[in-house]
Amino acid sequence: MVWLVLFGGLPAIGSALWLVWSGAYGPEIRWTLTVLLPAIWIGCAAAAYERVTRPMQLLVNLLGALREGDFSLRGAGATEDDALGGVMREVNALSDTLHRQRLGAVEASALLSNVLSEIDAAIFAVDEHDHIRLANRAGAELLGISTQALVGTHAAAVGLAEFLSGDAPRVFDRDFPSGRGRWELRRTEFRQDGRTHKLVVLADLSRALREEERQAWQRIVRVLSHEINNSLTPIRSIARSVKRFLERELGENGRAAEVRDGLDVIAGRAESLGRLMSEYARLARMPKPVLRPVAVAVLARSVAELETRAPVRVVPGDDVTIAGDRGQLEQVLINLVHNAADACTETAGSITITWDHDAAGVSIHIDDEGLGIDDTGNLFVPFFTTKHEGSGIGLVLSRQIAEAHGGTLTLQNRAGARGCRATLRLSRGA
Repeated sequence: MVWLVLFGGLPAIGSALWLVWSGAYGPEIRWTLTVLLPAIWIGCAAAAYERVTRPMQLLVNLLGALREGDFSLRGAGATEDDALGGVMREVNALSDTLHRQRLGAVEASALLSNVLSEIDAAIFAVDEHDHIRLANRAGAELLGISTQALVGTHAAAVGLAEFLSGDAPRVFDRDFPSGRGRWELRRTEFRQDGRTHKLVVLADLSRALREEERQAWQRIVRVLSHEINNSLTPIRSIARSVKRFLERELGENGRAAEVRDGLDVIAGRAESLGRLMSEYARLARMPKPVLRPVAVAVLARSVAELETRAPVRVVPGDDVTIAGDRGQLEQVLINLVHNAADACTETAGSITITWDHDAAGVSIHIDDEGLGIDDTGNLFVPFFTTKHEGSGIGLVLSRQIAEAHGGTLTLQNRAGARGCRATLRLSRGA
């Protein structure tokens, strides 16, 4: 640009200097014009250079900022009648457009992240080399690993490799660190940055199936409870009335004693059946939990003080507070500690209550030194029990309370030690 301006002005400057030196001018005028004209000529060239290069440098800086992802810079001095000003206006408009698009992408990404975190199904995005690139909160809880630790981990290292191939959708039973259940696998492919990725979705069917099952037997229990109680009440009343009549009329007659014994059996069995139906009805009338702050340490100590058949030790842990219904959570822990005490009667063992927590929630563990669990398949079957005086609803009721709090309840034999471990897992916000 400088050379073009200089060459463009060279003929005029040369002609002017020739006229000055060839005309009848004095030395002062000749030397003054000889110095002044080239100075003006060079100054105009420098001004033209500055006028062109400064906007170009500004454009270079703006484009460099756009390439680096900084859309906050804007070019000044963009005039309507200037070609470079027009370019500057377009660059500013491009920067505004990219800023809006980036803001929209960030908001969409935040929305997607929030949606994924609220979905109960475990979701994983895996790249072409089988490395996990995305996992939601349910997926992290399923594997017992934080979301940050999962990103970049190979799928085989966390037991997901088998779900990257084979039939999909399909249903299967599987043990995960969060517990055993029935799962549905769905898988699809998508492309990102020109590369193929796989989206793996694992949906827990166990809770949905249990909910349908619970609603079905709740309806049955309500009907049976109503009908059976309507029959048991007159049976008990008639048995007592007949017994009093026989005592008054027959006295201590031998046959009367036999009849009284029979009536006692009828009344006793009616009483037992009534208690059994009232226990069943508890499951059908479980109220929704009223959530309030509950200190885990206080909860554990209060439950431990209620058990006297076996020594219960509470291992102090961090002061953790959760949101839950204290009465219902106490009922769960009382049931678990009671079962642990039953298991320790034959071994004279003890019970230990501990808890730990992470970013997702709190786990309360109850370890006993009993004989362990022979068959875990029937643990949560309603009304199934191996105890002589058990009703078979304690664990079912406990799991129902845990799930009403958005948590889980699992029981398994302890690894490397005698006995069983019951784990109540609750989220911090329940």
